[in-house]
Amino acid sequence: MPVEVQELPCREGHIGLLTLNSPNTLNALTEEMIIQAQEALDAWAEDDRICLVVLRGAGDRAFCAGGNIRTLYDALKGQGDAEAPARFFNREYRLDYSVHRFPKPVVGLAHGIVMGGGLGLLSACRYRLVTPNVTLAMPEISIGLFPDVGASWFLNRLPGRLGLFMGLTGARLNVSDALRVGLADLVIEPEQASALLSRLQDERWTGEAAADDNRLFRLLSQIEALDYRSLAAGHLERHEQTIARLSAGDELPVVVDQLLASGSDDPWWQACQKTLLHGCPVTAWLVWNQLRKAQQMSLKDVFRMELAMAHECTRQPDLVEGIRALLVDKDRSPIWSYPSVADVPEDVIERHFQPEWDDTDDPMGLD
Repeated sequence: MPVEVQELPCREGHIGLLTLNSPNTLNALTEEMIIQAQEALDAWAEDDRICLVVLRGAGDRAFCAGGNIRTLYDALKGQGDAEAPARFFNREYRLDYSVHRFPKPVVGLAHGIVMGGGLGLLSACRYRLVTPNVTLAMPEISIGLFPDVGASWFLNRLPGRLGLFMGLTGARLNVSDALRVGLADLVIEPEQASALLSRLQDERWTGEAAADDNRLFRLLSQIEALDYRSLAAGHLERHEQTIARLSAGDELPVVVDQLLASGSDDPWWQACQKTLLHGCPVTAWLVWNQLRKAQQMSLKDVFRMELAMAHECTRQPDLVEGIRALLVDKDRSPIWSYPSVADVPEDVIERHFQPEWDDTDDPMGLD
């Protein structure tokens, strides 16, 4: 099964253990995986025996590399199941929202690659534990999509317009970066993950969410912490002031030009610039607008806005072209609809922010 669902008995109560189990595809989410995960969460939310949930990924390389959008390529080209792309996003966003709003504590155990939809899942967890080899990113500008799965919510909460920078450049954060900006709560060694599950099973859980959350918080606080000085040096420590300064403009073309013109001998910074330079200009505008619009939005409305954006992306040529260039032909030479951010018409961007759904017509079924 691409999602392994287990119920682990404790001294009192049970743990719901959800394992993304497609290591050959870096646990990238398919519609089938999303359905299986949603069914388990829906059942556990109503099951008095289940007191907390643990979410993890199988294999050595990744927690989750995002949505498996390669599987949507034929449909986006007008072949196969035409409803598949919209259905995929409807279900993926509902899953992420369900984790955010889950009535019991959720622990995310993340290792390796955590990108796109993977970071959406991890960010939705109450407690986010990562291993030292973790790599976090929202790289959607390379495929003509946008930072979704609630990114308008969690990127807006990063300091110094780092969220904008991550969306524009697909910047890859290491474990020190993740801790520095609050995208992770605790670092554990891989072998500590299985020991943690055993430790959780030794507890008496009450089924009262507040009491169990308090007990879980105290238990996690007792984990022997790694010496953070032994972790890889963070990229942001060196560049965060530059990022804040260059990303602080009021006009997107100016910000993009400033970022591209900034010189550095750091390969990490150069990789960020290269991604921005070759990324989708429409995506850059979507990032710019989604973060601004989401500042005063509820979490529910953030997901509704992003779903409208995703649906429009499936109707436009850039997404299918981005998937072709990165995942199908793999020539990494996409031909975008517009050559630069300065060339993108305003009405093209505005179409991505319609319609505005509410509780009566929300395709995700959020209420």
